Amino acid sequence: MSVKFEDYYQTLGVKRDASQDDIQRAFRKLARKYHPDINKTDDGSAKFKQVNEAYEVLKDPDKRKRYDTLGENWKAGQDFRPPPGWEGQFRGAGGQGGAGGGFQFQAGGQFSDFFEAMFGQMAGQGGGRASGFEDLFSGQAGQGAPRQPQLQEAPISITLDEAFHGATRRLDLQGPAGRKTLEVKIPKGTTHGSKIRLAGEGLILKVSIAPHPSFTITGRDLTTDVRLAPWQAALGDQVDVKTMDGTVSLNVPAGIESGQKLRLKGMGLPSPKASAGDLFVRLLIAIPKELTDRERELYEQLKQASGNQSEADASEGES
Repeated sequence: MSVKFEDYYQTLGVKRDASQDDIQRAFRKLARKYHPDINKTDDGSAKFKQVNEAYEVLKDPDKRKRYDTLGENWKAGQDFRPPPGWEGQFRGAGGQGGAGGGFQFQAGGQFSDFFEAMFGQMAGQGGGRASGFEDLFSGQAGQGAPRQPQLQEAPISITLDEAFHGATRRLDLQGPAGRKTLEVKIPKGTTHGSKIRLAGEGLILKVSIAPHPSFTITGRDLTTDVRLAPWQAALGDQVDVKTMDGTVSLNVPAGIESGQKLRLKGMGLPSPKASAGDLFVRLLIAIPKELTDRERELYEQLKQASGNQSEADASEGES
């Protein structure tokens, strides 16, 4: 088996000894650039998937360590041939030495061949025999005796938009009896870590939600950042906030501090059985890097006024 190596560090534009913070910053920058809501080109969509795949590996210390063990084979563009027994360590295999009747799960082209071979959509099964999936297609085991398929678990990555609105995904299952395509419904309000059982298929999908450039996810709650000018924070203002359903106006009270959060109730992930999550807006005060002459003059006046007020307050405290 020959697998084309994917240089995830090169994809994110970071060094191999980059910190987790560096990796996260690089991902967010590229995700914003290539996100389908912003970049409508086919090339942008492909790059967005590559960036998400690279981050999926490098953000996880265990996956990153496994990835880094390739040593000298990391060079981009090099054909990587796994050592004997390596393939069976990360994906279910049948027959001897991982050859022959193995089972391969493909989530609609979500990951590259290298990711599939390196980590395996069936990772976590201990590289054991995939007889349960063989039965899924043939309905037979051993000498032809009927056998119930064993429940197997496989990961599926979805976007936040799919989790919020619901979606239908196509999954291609490749087994010894051939390829089988399933239409899987992603329920509205699906959360990270939830499981979807495919009735009659012997398969459970464990959901992960891909990182989003504008929102972070905690359970059903979402958090987004909004930047304020210093005068907006001091005097209060009304600002536009992007939500998963559009844009809403938010009243910012006077005297807000950088990092303070305001809650928009019920604007997080929906729930079919309970209350929807909330959207938290984190307000960050943005200091201008360059000032016009007029702005500098006004800031100097503010400095003088604030200084005089501070001196007056100190004098009152001493009396």
